[in-house]
Amino acid sequence: MQRIIIPLLLLTLAIFKGKAQQDQKNITITGKVVDSESGQPLEYATFVLQNTDNPDKVTGGITDLSGNFEVETTPGTYNIRVEFISYKTYSQKGQTYNSDTNLGSITLSPDVAQLAEVEVVGEKTTVEVRLDKKVYNIGKDITTSGGNVSDALGNIPSVSVDVEGGISLRGNDNVRILINGKPSALAGFGSTDVLQQLPADAIEKVEVITSPSARYDAEGTAGILNIVLKKEKTLGINGSINLTGGIPFNARATTNFNIRTEKFNIFNTLGYFHRESPGGGYNDNTYLSEQSEFDRIYEDRDISRNDDGFNVNIGMEYFITEKSSITGSFFYRWSDENNLTENDNQRFSDGSINSRTFRTEDQAEKDNSRQFSFNYTNNIDDDGQKLTADFQYSYDNEDVLTGIREDRTVPSDSLIALENIYEKQKQDDILAQIDYVLPMGDAQFEAGYRGTFEKEVNDYQLDTLDQGTGNFITNQDLTNLFTYHENVNALYTQYGNKYGEFSVLLGLRLENTELRGEVDASIDSQALEELVGEDVDLNFDKNYLGLFPTVNFVYEISETQNISLGYNRRINRPRGWFINPFPSRSSRTNVFQGNPDLDPAFANAFDLGYMKRWKKITFTSSVYYQRETQSFEFITENTGQFTSDGIQIIRRVPINLSTNERIGAEAGVMYNPTKWWRMNGSFNFFTFSSDGTFNGVDYGTTNSSYFARLSSKFTLPGKLELQANSFYMGPRQNAQTESDPMFSLNLAISKDLFDDKATLSLNASDLFNSRKRRSFTQTPTFTSDSEFQWRQRQVNLSFIYRFNQPKEQRQRGGQQGPGDDDGEGQY
Repeated sequence: MQRIIIPLLLLTLAIFKGKAQQDQKNITITGKVVDSESGQPLEYATFVLQNTDNPDKVTGGITDLSGNFEVETTPGTYNIRVEFISYKTYSQKGQTYNSDTNLGSITLSPDVAQLAEVEVVGEKTTVEVRLDKKVYNIGKDITTSGGNVSDALGNIPSVSVDVEGGISLRGNDNVRILINGKPSALAGFGSTDVLQQLPADAIEKVEVITSPSARYDAEGTAGILNIVLKKEKTLGINGSINLTGGIPFNARATTNFNIRTEKFNIFNTLGYFHRESPGGGYNDNTYLSEQSEFDRIYEDRDISRNDDGFNVNIGMEYFITEKSSITGSFFYRWSDENNLTENDNQRFSDGSINSRTFRTEDQAEKDNSRQFSFNYTNNIDDDGQKLTADFQYSYDNEDVLTGIREDRTVPSDSLIALENIYEKQKQDDILAQIDYVLPMGDAQFEAGYRGTFEKEVNDYQLDTLDQGTGNFITNQDLTNLFTYHENVNALYTQYGNKYGEFSVLLGLRLENTELRGEVDASIDSQALEELVGEDVDLNFDKNYLGLFPTVNFVYEISETQNISLGYNRRINRPRGWFINPFPSRSSRTNVFQGNPDLDPAFANAFDLGYMKRWKKITFTSSVYYQRETQSFEFITENTGQFTSDGIQIIRRVPINLSTNERIGAEAGVMYNPTKWWRMNGSFNFFTFSSDGTFNGVDYGTTNSSYFARLSSKFTLPGKLELQANSFYMGPRQNAQTESDPMFSLNLAISKDLFDDKATLSLNASDLFNSRKRRSFTQTPTFTSDSEFQWRQRQVNLSFIYRFNQPKEQRQRGGQQGPGDDDGEGQY
């Protein structure tokens, strides 16, 4: 009987005790937080109450504009803590409160050591060398103030951005772009257009991964660029507002807002831009075939762009426990782009002008993207055991209407052609990923799975005006619906360990790639054979299974220098527009056509690096070698077809060449001669050779090229800063085209205002208006001399205001050892 009665009595007592506690009246804790030196109230400081009997029970509040706080809780014993950025934390343990209590004024003292530390790190770009990558924590770069992410990437060593915004790594454009470690709608699903819409100050750091570990997708034979966006982690409410205006006319407004408590973190970025970007160039084509009615055509192009865009990124991280959290975020992007290209054509026969035409291409493009992301993180123990799971869904919808009109102006006025091109592209992407990390002393084991599932639908229709009837007729030979699937499933495992001064990271990734294409088009067999060839299957289903090993070593010669060695195998999968066999054209005479027979390219890469730090100098360097099989090459050839007015139609098509090899060396130096002067520069030299034939033409070539950048920054009296960034691209060539060297210079000046809460910047991008691509292409049937400028010189005036976010705190502070989460060393 006692065994029954005693538990019942204990249960009854527990119930009455719980009821009594519920009946207890809540109490209120109040107080005020002030600066110890000035006595001024500190707004947005955080007051935290932690119950000593139940440490997971945490409550608190944030001070108002007068520094006051008021928190309601139950009677009990608490540990209290008051925090404010750039100040020492105030804490008291074991404080018992049984009734309403006013704590009076709590004074916080500035953290002088922390302020000195972050002032150094926040102003400079820092670099840390890990086993599989270099991490550049972006410092204050006033030349990109008001600019976009592409502008900021152009200042990262090893990275170059061409005149059209194309990104390459060590001169190789087969680079994988990730956002926060994942393929993302923010990166435009492989396109770099979206990076020109996101503000540069959204970047926290850039990871240059030239020897990716097995954790990363094997895509990208050049390597990976992982852009990590800011997600403010400071307690309290903080944010910034950035306004920019410039000539040629552009306007941008971006806001960042963050609320952080002990239990959740809400982050938000909101941006709008309007941009007018004039550009242009010319093409001087000489035709060598006697079948052509003209022996030379000179095209002078003017381009005007009028673009509007809006983007929002909002998310919340909820801390389930001290060790686990779940994060959800939503990204939306909308853009309305209107591009008008005017082309003045002069057509020559026997050295004299035969006729002259004027062509306009009016393109209206509306695009919107949505992305939902979810992350679960569980730091299982204090030793570093960790489990993370990610799910991401992205959707992109793009509608393009292009009107092309061409009129003869000499010797008489007449309409040559009028065309309307309707393009719709829809893309769905699903990503599912799980990763597990198990530390084992100095060693660490990792394993995981990643699945990416992509569906892309391209709807293309070409309507041409029948001048006889005055009606538009759909070209059934080119109108089509092309659906492309790319599904990748991957398992990976890797093991890292440290043996004294020697660290090793070994990994193996197993990937299965499925490429599937389906074409819906009304086209007869003869026209189809002329279009894509007799042996090409438009409805294909290809499957590739491959192993991708990685080996990375680092030897710490001393605390200030190390040597690294890496090997990895990579894959380059063709994009959907690489494979779509139906031509899309920017004119009646120049078309781009995909190749359904295109297979993935595979590469083996080796990298040997060395880094050394002195008191005022940091030196990084590497020598690299890459051999790629089935590599992609874009070739230009004569189709053998002519327009109605006798001009040869030229097409550009991607093919698999047999092999290419690339060997190069790069070096970077950061030099701080004085406190008011900082310099950094980098140089990359490489030799590229390829071989292969297509349609009986040998496209083998050998070429050497280089690029260099130099940046210098001066801190002047009166809180003024002056910075100049220069970039030089050496001459280069491929199988058919030789490109001239290119130089550009960016210049900027800034001043801090309102006790460093605001910064006013004036910068000029491409000061000498020299960022132009000049090239010469030669084939057996024609030659082409061309110049192209994507965007003319741009001058911007930017104003940024920060609340509860001092300028020095915008970047991470502190220096830690190799392999830690935060940066080490200065670059």
